[in-house]
Amino acid sequence: MRRGSQFGGLRDDWVVRVPASSANLGSAFDAVALALDVHLEVTADADDPAPETHPAVRAFRQGGGVGPIAVRVRFPGGRGLGFSGAARVGGLVAACVQQEGSLRESRPTILRAAGELEGHFDNVAASLYGGVVAVAGGRAVRIPLPRDLAVVVWTPDRETPTPSARRLLPDQVTFEDAAFNIGRTALLVAALAAGDVGALRIATEDRLHQGRRLARAHDTRHAIEAALAAGAFAAWLSGSGPSAAALVDPACAAEVAAALPGDGRTRVLAIADLGATVATRDGS
Repeated sequence: MRRGSQFGGLRDDWVVRVPASSANLGSAFDAVALALDVHLEVTADADDPAPETHPAVRAFRQGGGVGPIAVRVRFPGGRGLGFSGAARVGGLVAACVQQEGSLRESRPTILRAAGELEGHFDNVAASLYGGVVAVAGGRAVRIPLPRDLAVVVWTPDRETPTPSARRLLPDQVTFEDAAFNIGRTALLVAALAAGDVGALRIATEDRLHQGRRLARAHDTRHAIEAALAAGAFAAWLSGSGPSAAALVDPACAAEVAAALPGDGRTRVLAIADLGATVATRDGS
């Protein structure tokens, strides 16, 4: 394959880079997510092609992508860090750039396509746009962050497939529980935008999904409790789990990380300000 050239009339010199994500932030089920500064990369590569069953390849094909692609991931799948969402965004962005499309102009179309493939929009929106995003009705809006925040992520050595985690959720919830989460989601968005970190612990409280999921993940519940006890502003089950994530003051991130259980991997990450990006293989 010729790099930095046109191959069969299509570009092959690109590298698509997509951040991982943490969704729900406790109360905002399927509605708020943040991008994490650890990435997945998609390239045109016939030497190490991903299988056709890979979510990035399926998205690439749906977007009209031609030829083999390679996918390199810097974070584990099945752990609540938005692997499938990032992969689908990566595949769709790769198809766009292969056909000389404009990523900036194509983002709304990519969001809709990725959300339909994923079945929900929070993870894909964070991976596509970066930062912290609120999503509803197929639209995504970034929430401004007036102060620096770090994310401590704790990941055990096991997976939680999203479909099985969603089967734990009830078909109906009470009016009181729905109102509880609506109020806290509104408070979460306002607190993030205002930099009111003192409100984040209450704003991430949940009655819709975490209790049922954490009933089968006692180690993750312990990690959340340990992060809060160590001074995290907020902590939650990341996506469908089993990872836990916590928002912290960057100056205290190491202290919070050290307090988490030793039977999982702990990382201190930044919120990725950039979502999906495209560069040429020479780094430009």
